[in-house]
Amino acid sequence: MSKQQTSGNYIDSLEKISVNIQADVKSGSKVIAQTIAHLIREKQQQGQNCVLGLATGSSPKTLYAELVRMHKEEGLSFSNVISFNLDEYYPISKEAPQSYNRFMHNHLFDQVDIKPENIHIPNGEIKKKTSKRPAPIMKRK
Repeated sequence: MSKQQTSGNYIDSLEKISVNIQADVKSGSKVIAQTIAHLIREKQQQGQNCVLGLATGSSPKTLYAELVRMHKEEGLSFSNVISFNLDEYYPISKEAPQSYNRFMHNHLFDQVDIKPENIHIPNGEIKKKTSKRPAPIMKRK
């Protein structure tokens, strides 16, 4: 690549990521929750599932609280949502206080109408010597 192609201007011209800076975590979480709710409702109107990749930890707690509020007070349905979490401790019981599975159920899943079969969190209880691959979640047409 030429010097021009590797300059910040060239790289910046390829990525157009909007940035929305909020005053605090609560207002930022509200903006993100509104964006997610809009996507969920849009997919519902189209008769489609809405696939979400969800995180754990302290950062999304206020986001999940806002989504729960929207479900309870505004009727936001999670019936068409399919969720994927990227990680889990190993080995760990699903009910352990440190488990991401438990975290997600406490902060979101147990408080909304998401279908249990649409929740996908890595299994921290799986036996280490397994050689079986999990069944595909979605099949290509």
